[in-house]
Amino acid sequence: MDGQDFFLLNSNAQVVQYIRPVKDRTASDEFLMENLHLYIEGFPYGRMHVTEKLTGKFIGTFSLLYLDGEADYHIGYALLPEDWGKGYASELVKFGSAIFFKRTPHSCLFAITNPENLVSEAVLYKNGYHLSGEYQLDQKSLHLFKLDRL
Repeated sequence: MDGQDFFLLNSNAQVVQYIRPVKDRTASDEFLMENLHLYIEGFPYGRMHVTEKLTGKFIGTFSLLYLDGEADYHIGYALLPEDWGKGYASELVKFGSAIFFKRTPHSCLFAITNPENLVSEAVLYKNGYHLSGEYQLDQKSLHLFKLDRL
């Protein structure tokens, strides 16, 4: 993953408003290195660089990450604002969920959202996820969604 692209995403207040605090370049580079270490487990776990197929332009990231507690792994994505509303989020969730179940023995996959992020919740509902409960992270109460293996 390119450091400049990662910084472009993580320094954008609109992008990260429901995910994490805005990062400066140094913090973004450190976060990138943390993410690169996720690949030790091997694909499909980690955070991936997402590009538009026709142009090769960076549009965001997609992740399959470990989640502490009852939820083993969760799916996530972040897209640049100019790429919102183009169906990319739904495609990432649909494709990523299918890959997760194809390449792992896990019986379910989770997603977490800030309750105010109604757009992301709509994407999850559209792709078969259901609200499973709450998840506590850094003293914040988030919505926990679940997709069961079919």
